[in-house]
Amino acid sequence: MRYINELRDSENVVEFYFCKKRQSLTSKNGKNYLSLTLLDKTGSINGKVWELNNKIQSFEEGDFIKVAGTVITFNGDLQLNIKQIRKAQEGEYDESEYIPSTKKNISELYEKVVKYVNSVENEYIKQLLTNVFIENKKIADKFKKHTAAKSMHHDYLGGLIEHTVSVTEVADFLATHYEGVNRDIVISCALLHDICKIFELSDFPSVDYTDAGELIGHIVMGAEFIAAEADKINGFPRELKLLMQHCILAHHGEYEFGSPKLPRTIESFILHCADDIDAKVKMFTDSLEALPPSVKWTDYNKILQRKIRKTEF
Repeated sequence: MRYINELRDSENVVEFYFCKKRQSLTSKNGKNYLSLTLLDKTGSINGKVWELNNKIQSFEEGDFIKVAGTVITFNGDLQLNIKQIRKAQEGEYDESEYIPSTKKNISELYEKVVKYVNSVENEYIKQLLTNVFIENKKIADKFKKHTAAKSMHHDYLGGLIEHTVSVTEVADFLATHYEGVNRDIVISCALLHDICKIFELSDFPSVDYTDAGELIGHIVMGAEFIAAEADKINGFPRELKLLMQHCILAHHGEYEFGSPKLPRTIESFILHCADDIDAKVKMFTDSLEALPPSVKWTDYNKILQRKIRKTEF
């Protein structure tokens, strides 16, 4: 199989992919065409069908399709110029090849989550975390398997728990490195900061925003989630609940990045920094991993707003 992350400019491709999105559009000169998002376990690529003829057979979003086309570079991104399409037949593809997954061991990641839960000293916080990550099997199972994003970073099966553990490890270091920091709040909110991604985004392989994700979003849902879980615990301190909710509401750090609040406690600022560095370093590593061995520079990364150089010395 020719994986999407292996595709190169000017390459001719005949391969099976999952059609995640199909749009019928009209160009500026009035020409009808199809815009597709194609997916395999290594990533996604945009496909364009400019000639709608009998070589483009019937298919829908959510179908596995066989395509023939040529890879081109458009605005710095690879794109597939498709000449032929047909719907794949049962037995022609293996679904596991189309679900991108973490390279890490999910059981080992979950063991780290449990270890962090048990390391919390505050009885109320520990009970809340236990209820969410250990006692609630439905949430725990979704948390282990879910993506952390639609496309930005950790956008694969198990990406949510991988990102969460990494953020928690960074946040734990910062919380113990500086004085005057409530580690229990930092650890708990690092574990919970993206928990509502399981409600914001649909499951693989479609992975799209749910109605709740579009209308409310995981940040506000996360703050509401913590309040609801805290209210289930008799005597949970109101001030502690507010401090934890603030961490969730402020973890994107800036209004322009969708944060309803700026960090106003040291714990919320540490969480923001840990989340930000993990997401951006992941973008760096993903870009570099996609480079051919002989290439040192990536194309311009629109999210990071720069080209990235591979370090070889």
